[in-house]
Amino acid sequence: MKPILSYNWDGRPRRDFLRLGMMAGAFAGLSASQRSIANNSGPAKATGAKACILIWLDGGPSHLESFDPKPDAPVEVRGPLGSIATKVPGVRLGECMERTAEIMDRITLVRSLTSPLGEHAVGTHYMLTGYQPTPVLEYPAYGAALAEVHQPRSVLPAHIAVPKFDDALSGNGFLPTRTAPFTVGGNPDSPNFKVRDLEFYPGLTLDRLQRRKQMVGQLDQFHRKLQQADVVGESALQRAYQLAASQEAKQAFDLSQEPQAIRNLYGRGGGSGIGQSCLLARRLVQRGVPFVTVGSTGWDTHQNIRTLKERFPGDRNAHLPSMDRAFAALVTDLESQGMLDETLVLVMGEFGRTPKINAGGGRDHWPNAYSVAMAGGGVPRGVVVGQSDALGERPADLPVTPADLAATIYTLMGLDPAFELHTSDGRPVRLAPDGAEPIREICGVTERDA
Repeated sequence: MKPILSYNWDGRPRRDFLRLGMMAGAFAGLSASQRSIANNSGPAKATGAKACILIWLDGGPSHLESFDPKPDAPVEVRGPLGSIATKVPGVRLGECMERTAEIMDRITLVRSLTSPLGEHAVGTHYMLTGYQPTPVLEYPAYGAALAEVHQPRSVLPAHIAVPKFDDALSGNGFLPTRTAPFTVGGNPDSPNFKVRDLEFYPGLTLDRLQRRKQMVGQLDQFHRKLQQADVVGESALQRAYQLAASQEAKQAFDLSQEPQAIRNLYGRGGGSGIGQSCLLARRLVQRGVPFVTVGSTGWDTHQNIRTLKERFPGDRNAHLPSMDRAFAALVTDLESQGMLDETLVLVMGEFGRTPKINAGGGRDHWPNAYSVAMAGGGVPRGVVVGQSDALGERPADLPVTPADLAATIYTLMGLDPAFELHTSDGRPVRLAPDGAEPIREICGVTERDA
């Protein structure tokens, strides 16, 4: 669904005119006269997590090397890496998950995710929205839906991606562009890391931007009268102005304010930057951002599964050690700051990996069984929900679909999965698909039990 466009006196779309503000790059496509899609006040949120941090492992992480190892399986299934015990008796993790094993008593694992979609783009859509893709409609990701039904609590965007959102989705789907993820860009682990659009372009001062903002505001008023819009969206220039003029926004993204001990706890070095990205996510939710996606790429391991552990002897910054360190640090840090109970943390990707090692020493796409890790936000502690079979091939019990996972996430965030959003032509669309149910072992009683 494309956003409704408005036009200037010269026939060009107004969004082209707004680009003259030069600070609106991240929000291009917004129109100040765009009507709100959801003509309601949103579902009540009396309880539930205040924020969510999603660690997205793009490419399909291997469940067998991380959250669901099979130490008793044949070598061609269990692979070259071992497993380790955790704080929860009888629960083992992959050998690289040492720090996560130490905090397993604060985590819930879902080991029985299952999906029929084993291609990256469609699997991503299913996992990030709860809906199987259709050629006629792109559904909104979790952060966009939350941005639509709840007003932001600060000048910061309600939906932020660190360092970027998955390229397979726009993020906002059929919702207004203002709900799309604000992409931080860069590498938070870099010494000269800066967030785009928080600094003025050369020659553009705050005074000049203020005058430009006032002029666009006058044009908005004129345009609203012409269009007689019921609800007017926030202009791209105004949003960019608020960010560029806000010391609060600049400080939120400034990792140099963190003690070196905390930065080291999350992990430094390596190319992924997942550790510092997770630290930045904590800073953002601490300042009122309701949804942050931390993107980590490179999990598509068709060749040599051992590179997840190390790319050279003694490598501490390969994917699994880096993710393990970052995830454990995030959970520990949130708890030490009294934020864990109100912050839901998720670790997942679009599917799992084949039980048998392939001829290249890697694992191929496998959506039939895979895992998700959860912590905080009302999630029970030290629990494993569902099991895969002895080979990690299919759910042995309690199969969970991405639609059920979506209903679970929305429920934990205090939202009714049946609440309806609306497309630009007024079509109602539930937050989670009809028939999807929250996982009872995580959320409690389901509609079926009531």
